[in-house]
Amino acid sequence: MAVVPNTEEDVKLLARLMRAEAEGDGELGMLMVGNTGINRVRVRCLDFKDINTIRRMVFQSPGGFEATQKGYFYQRAREKDKRLARKTIKGLRYHPATNTLWFFMPEGNCPAQWFGQWNVGRYKSHCFYAPTQSDCPKAY
Repeated sequence: MAVVPNTEEDVKLLARLMRAEAEGDGELGMLMVGNTGINRVRVRCLDFKDINTIRRMVFQSPGGFEATQKGYFYQRAREKDKRLARKTIKGLRYHPATNTLWFFMPEGNCPAQWFGQWNVGRYKSHCFYAPTQSDCPKAY
């Protein structure tokens, strides 16, 4: 069962985002990006108080994803990418992105904090950041 409302178009949109943001980190990296996005839809805190659909999450501005500004994002979603997107929509979570709301790809080491949020781990090229449970309980 899905943890956020979705349509087949939402699945395709999330699949394209996951691929564009993290294809170089393999399927697990893509799943972690999906976790972060779905977490943004689930919570009502911090920068995500009005993000209640997958479409709004993907195209959030400011604070959204850089991939939506690149041509690669606009390629058709592949079946394997849609399969991964459905896993995150069903609520499957992958450490260290279990409770994250942010990630980015630094040139070097992961900073301990990024925009005031604490680093909870790295997977390949991406560093993941989660809010505190008191700041954003629905992320947990």
